[in-house]
Amino acid sequence: MGDNPLVSVKTEVLAGITTWLTMAYIVVVNPSILAAAGIDPGAAFVATCLAAAIGSAAMGVFANLPLALAPGMGLNAYFTFVVVKGMGIPWQTALGAVFLSGVLFLIVSLFRIREWLITAIPLPLKLGIGAGIGLFLGLIGVQEMGVVVADPVTLVTLGNLRKAPTLLSCLGFLLIAGLAARRVTGAILIGIVATTAIGMLLGLTSFHGIVAMPPSLAPTFLQLDIRGALSLGLPVVVLTFFLVDVLDNAGTLIATTQRAGLLNADGSIPHLREALLADSGGAILGALLGTSTTTSYIESAAGIQAGGRTGLTAIVVALLFLLTLFFAPLATAIPAFATAPALVFVACLMAAALRDLNWDDATDFVPAVVLALAMPFTFSIATGIGLGFIAYAAIKLAAGRVREVPGAVWLIAALSALKFGLL
Repeated sequence: MGDNPLVSVKTEVLAGITTWLTMAYIVVVNPSILAAAGIDPGAAFVATCLAAAIGSAAMGVFANLPLALAPGMGLNAYFTFVVVKGMGIPWQTALGAVFLSGVLFLIVSLFRIREWLITAIPLPLKLGIGAGIGLFLGLIGVQEMGVVVADPVTLVTLGNLRKAPTLLSCLGFLLIAGLAARRVTGAILIGIVATTAIGMLLGLTSFHGIVAMPPSLAPTFLQLDIRGALSLGLPVVVLTFFLVDVLDNAGTLIATTQRAGLLNADGSIPHLREALLADSGGAILGALLGTSTTTSYIESAAGIQAGGRTGLTAIVVALLFLLTLFFAPLATAIPAFATAPALVFVACLMAAALRDLNWDDATDFVPAVVLALAMPFTFSIATGIGLGFIAYAAIKLAAGRVREVPGAVWLIAALSALKFGLL
């Protein structure tokens, strides 16, 4: 894959394994969330694996980017707890809404509207997005490690560092960081495997076997209700799926390609149109299989840090998700406390994007920092991007430099303001 002779197949395979390890949790978490909506968990497991495999393969083959796809966290929660349980809409109809949003993704991708939106994002906001997603990953990571826990007074506080899983996670993080400082190839993967192995020895995680036949996909395959999604006032739901996926995907593409050093000299993303088509197709396919919106995964940054630079990394991820269908017991043996340190380490690396901001121009660095802080504190990539774009447009306007604001920024800022009820 690719035309870079310095990229070795071994490195790409290692990167693919690393990415898969950091996102394999989705094959357990997504079915459990969708089960709350009434979807058969076994079928949801198969749909999750297949959607991730086919979407990642498409990204690797057509866009030649080291990005993996899978049903998105956040979007699955919106699907279950807002649309199905909150609005009382059958899960089949909700899947119809996901399908229609995927078709809308595809249309705007074919007409290069999404490409125009992403390319027109100013560099300061791209840097803020990269750092913000890093901080967002970091918050997820320290939560899974048990280092940070909820607090009714201060929102968050320090967890119990004496708990064995938390202590082991911290040791895993230090191991990854130390190996990376020594420039050891596969530092993240070594850290994950070593932490898992120690956890097994200490009885913190159990070994459930190796091979099992996959459940049936029949309960969800082609069970979506498109006609129902066109009625019942669901256009708002479709547009919500659409807007969140556009912003999440834009943030993921920008952050990961920047971290990989793949951005073109003008700041544009290579093979962007193909990447957007792969993402759009993944959303459509996921709905047909029986899962919520499939999108690019920020955990791809772990594989990029491990050396992934081409589509071969994504293809390896795809093959591993296919294997996961038959090796579910083995995949689920890797606990969150083993993969969480990798997320925190990647977060540290991604936060470095802020150093490239123009710190002498408040109209550049203030919106970027607002965006970066908003992502973890609102626990939403899309919300952080929306607030950052509003801040960028408003501050440029206040500074009398309105001509520096691209049309795409005005559009996203206006849509975000509408979403937040500001207009």
